[in-house]
Amino acid sequence: MTKHKERDLADLILKPIITEKGTIQMELGKYVFDVLPKATKTDVREAIESLFDVTVVKVNTLTLPRKKRRVGKFVGYKAQYKRAIVTLKEGDSIALFPDV
Repeated sequence: MTKHKERDLADLILKPIITEKGTIQMELGKYVFDVLPKATKTDVREAIESLFDVTVVKVNTLTLPRKKRRVGKFVGYKAQYKRAIVTLKEGDSIALFPDV
């Protein structure tokens, strides 16, 4: 397990994913985040627990394939990213929509 400073852990989490499927999973206690590709499951666990003061039960990660982008005759790729699905302990929640 790698030791990180609390400030470095916050930089591992890029953004929460707010989609229809993601909001359905939120009701089940699962939250989806984009994380840096170098982040491990233990790093993601430590980052979520320190940022949101919750208890993480399980972390699933998936590395998505790079998407091809074309500008005129030039072909390139978007940056690669990783998704983490975080399952929280029963009763814990993360307020992604404060007072909506």
